[in-house]
Amino acid sequence: MRGWLSSCICPAGGEWMSRTLLVLFAHPDDETFATGGTLAHYARRGVRTLLGCATRGEAGVVHEEGAEPPEDMGKVREEELRCACRTLGVEEVRFLDYRDSGMVGSPDNEHPRAFVRADPEEVAGRILSLFREFRPQVVITFGPDGGYGHPDHVAIHRHTVEAWQRAGDPERCPDLAQDPPRKLYYLARPRHYYRRMRQMMWQMGLLEQAPAEEEVQRLGVPDEKVTTTVDIRDVLELKYQALRCHRTQLPPDSPWRNLPLDLLREYLGYEFFTLAAVRGEEIVTGEDDLFAGLAT
Repeated sequence: MRGWLSSCICPAGGEWMSRTLLVLFAHPDDETFATGGTLAHYARRGVRTLLGCATRGEAGVVHEEGAEPPEDMGKVREEELRCACRTLGVEEVRFLDYRDSGMVGSPDNEHPRAFVRADPEEVAGRILSLFREFRPQVVITFGPDGGYGHPDHVAIHRHTVEAWQRAGDPERCPDLAQDPPRKLYYLARPRHYYRRMRQMMWQMGLLEQAPAEEEVQRLGVPDEKVTTTVDIRDVLELKYQALRCHRTQLPPDSPWRNLPLDLLREYLGYEFFTLAAVRGEEIVTGEDDLFAGLAT
């Protein structure tokens, strides 16, 4: 395991050597389901793409039909993650080295290394270490609700925001404040898109019933809060292949198993984000590029 620097002192950064995108998530497979197309899209265009993952997904459940749970789920899921990242063109994978906390109320919540029990100062320090090492201009993580409320998703959001704020504070991190991450994005699933996708899945027999409006409102983001849309249709096949690396986590009824590629392009050909914070520029809507407004 790499040593983690808990302070903010490090050598001063220079000019950007290249465009760098860092995504911060909780478990293996988050990176592919959430941003697989975006990672492949930018990697193909020469952007350095990086992943920080809080846990190894030790509390995951095997969805592969007839498969027995492995003795070391964390090791299996790490291997699946690395397979997916090779497929997507992700240059570096770094684990924050916490344990999957499981769902709310599960025994995994009480494990001494559970991510939800981690010292906030320590977690922020580990994320700041990634900022110092890689100098990303763009950072992506979950929104405040973690997408659907998973405690580890909420935790990585909270810790990433804290590290983001510190990185721009010249009193707390004088070195990073000279060259901090410039844009912070949250994942966004617009309600109109979620409704349309779930309706299609119901019509294809992949869901037992049509999506309820309560579900759409709860799990979707208001359309007006979506600032940025990335067209991933040209790399959707790479996302499809990367998802299949996560074989223990891909349910038999997943659209990634059952939909032809042309339908995937039509219904799942975009990834959406909310620009939550930006340094030196105003927040704008209608972006189609995460690096919009930044110097080359």
